[in-house]
Amino acid sequence: MSAQIIDGKAIAATIRGEIKAEVDAMQTRYSQVPGLATVLVGERKDSQTYVRMKKQACAEVGIASFSHDLPADISQADLLKVVQDLNAHPEVNGILVQLPLPDHINEEEILSAISLTKDVDGFHPINIGRLSMKRRAPLFVPCTPKGCIELLDRSGVEIEGRRAVVLGRSNIVGLPVAMLLLHRNATLTICHSRTQNLPQIVREADILIAAVGRPEMVKGDWIKPGAVVIDVGMNAVDDPAAAKGYRLVGDVAFDEAREVASAITPVPGGVGPMTIAMLLRNTLDGAKRTLE
Repeated sequence: MSAQIIDGKAIAATIRGEIKAEVDAMQTRYSQVPGLATVLVGERKDSQTYVRMKKQACAEVGIASFSHDLPADISQADLLKVVQDLNAHPEVNGILVQLPLPDHINEEEILSAISLTKDVDGFHPINIGRLSMKRRAPLFVPCTPKGCIELLDRSGVEIEGRRAVVLGRSNIVGLPVAMLLLHRNATLTICHSRTQNLPQIVREADILIAAVGRPEMVKGDWIKPGAVVIDVGMNAVDDPAAAKGYRLVGDVAFDEAREVASAITPVPGGVGPMTIAMLLRNTLDGAKRTLE
């Protein structure tokens, strides 16, 4: 059996089209479009690339971008002032502080300072707290976990009653996606670096979400026949044959797993495009709450 490839790039393109239509309608009705502010501290090349991709995506769907590129040695107080000014900016519906921040910056304090109604990354402690509770829906859900669930839904995968295994317990992906699966009535197991008998546990999963950052850790014989695999990992491995000297792989050995699973996301082209699509969706939702 060869698995269905869940094309995150194509699904994200469909979602962007839906968002653009809503933005156009908002422009017609209110003479206003959603606005996303990006805050970049320092000159990390990877962070610059991520911010540039997000700005390009905003332009594609008609969302306004407000860029704040700040020096790496900015003080905590000055960075807080930038965030507070954006909280008060009437044309900004979402604030994204690109992580990681320099070591001298208290990341938790900065993220907590973002207005709850503009926390489009979904990392504000109150949004995370609401996500972990019944009947306390957060204003925003973190983008990558939200994208994972959207991939399952748009691929026709039933979540309720299924056994789901999440590999990884990070605040960014593992824990929030686990909460989302619980809210959808999956039977859930979270695995991590101290989990014993890991292959055996993974083999029980009807739905596997891998988010550990270890290249091709999950082998084909770990996968339950017919399982659905969402691979969040994005790892660079040396490859002299590649133009850049490396290639990107996920946390799952794709070629092995696709022969066992019923559906699987590729890397790249799976979860990655969905993360940005969900950021656009969250920004649009923030604007709709303000206007409607």
